[in-house]
Amino acid sequence: MKRYIELTKPVAITAHSCVGGKKEKEGPLAQGFDLLSGDDYFGRKTWEKAETAMQKLAIRALLDKRNLKISDVDIALGGDLCNQITSTGFAYRDIPIPFMGMYGACSTMSLTMATAACLISGGIVDNAIAGASSHFCTAERQFRTPLDYGGKRTPTAQWTVTGAANVFLEREGKGPFITRVCFGKIVDLGITDANNMGAAMAPAAAATLVNYFIHSGKKPDEYDAIYTGDLGSVGSQLLKQLMAKEGFELANHIDCGLMIYDSKRQNVPAGASGCGCSGCVLAADILPKLEKRQLNKILFMATGALLSTTTTMQKESIPSVAHLVEIVADKEDI
Repeated sequence: MKRYIELTKPVAITAHSCVGGKKEKEGPLAQGFDLLSGDDYFGRKTWEKAETAMQKLAIRALLDKRNLKISDVDIALGGDLCNQITSTGFAYRDIPIPFMGMYGACSTMSLTMATAACLISGGIVDNAIAGASSHFCTAERQFRTPLDYGGKRTPTAQWTVTGAANVFLEREGKGPFITRVCFGKIVDLGITDANNMGAAMAPAAAATLVNYFIHSGKKPDEYDAIYTGDLGSVGSQLLKQLMAKEGFELANHIDCGLMIYDSKRQNVPAGASGCGCSGCVLAADILPKLEKRQLNKILFMATGALLSTTTTMQKESIPSVAHLVEIVADKEDI
């Protein structure tokens, strides 16, 4: 059984975009965003409408960067954390592009990228938009407690990023390039605390990485960095411990959840989470570094906790998943 996919033809990432909110505007990666709003409502009346508006802004920024018309795009893949991924569905309601809605919780960015890359490399489509979004207020209301409740956050809780990110993928381009993908399997070690996503997702991240290294023959030190999202401080430490038990030392591991905010200054001790976290870090920081050849070869692996309010109320544990994408700056690095 094939445990990872080596693309027949590398797929070029020819444009990227990201839009964020007020907290992201105050963070260390602010300069890499295409647009940042001081109003998390984005001029709308509800947070859900705000997330849709944010998605539209990110899609428009992507098309403008690549100088594309809507009719130039073959397909769009996207998702978010709202029930039935309504933020994304409503965004594309007004954009007549064939649409594949995908839900991988916080792993959605790498899921859409990996799927789109397979479609392009396999000759099914010539190009695609791959993206994801999240909004702090929509996620808190849905998965934890209403913001009006004013509950105290636990030390293990992560702050959901208000952000939308997209990449444009094509058969040809100057890169960076997606060369391999590895779809993860569901892992559930019995974590039931919805305020400890890092502990729930770390085993899934470890399972995907171990699977990829064993079956591809690659080693961690062959990469400039191995980016995860969004394990935060708790999950990052657990990942390193789990990988060490399997014989892999992750000296080059970086977590997107620990990059987008200043944890002390912005009062997010466990870090960030949300579909928009890894997506925005990818677009605002990682891809620009690959374009400038400050990075040559990386692994990008977003992680997702596949719980719902219903399963939490039914005392279910939290199944998790992690999907991996290998990205190189130049075809010579393959």
